[in-house]
Amino acid sequence: MQMRQLKSVGRNVGGILALLALLGILSGCANNMFGGAGAGAPKGSDGLDAMATMVDGYGDIELPLEMSLSSDKSIAMQTNSFQGGIHSYSGRVQIGSLKDYIVSSMRNNKWKLVGEASYKNIMLAFLKPNKTCMVVLSEGIGGTYGKTEAVFYVTIDLDAVNQNKGFAAPTQQ
Repeated sequence: MQMRQLKSVGRNVGGILALLALLGILSGCANNMFGGAGAGAPKGSDGLDAMATMVDGYGDIELPLEMSLSSDKSIAMQTNSFQGGIHSYSGRVQIGSLKDYIVSSMRNNKWKLVGEASYKNIMLAFLKPNKTCMVVLSEGIGGTYGKTEAVFYVTIDLDAVNQNKGFAAPTQQ
């Protein structure tokens, strides 16, 4: 009699665990379909949150909120005539979606895409009259399960901003 009860309890526990696993899978699918943890946050056409974070100190370079600054891999500099730096971000975002997001947001912020190259990594080059921005995108270890890295190389010619012209050509004296 005890053996029959143990088998019955075992079946019930197994059934409950299977039901919990199924509910977990279904809730994960529902989160992906309906916005997940950021429910109510609008999604862009590329599936990434439409809300963004600005790249360190620049009001016209955006990234999706899933990307976080890697301060140990970043450096910035500002002088009287120059502002720029190397800013590294990483997050769980597909590299193709991140590329589309960056190209779209840069276009919306009046940057001009002037070059693109890709092989294992993707490199994008953008220009504004007094600014340059090169972006290198790479997938981390583990492919789509790893973190994608975006490294921004930004330069701003502050003299040109103050004189309202593009990058100044060196003058000969």
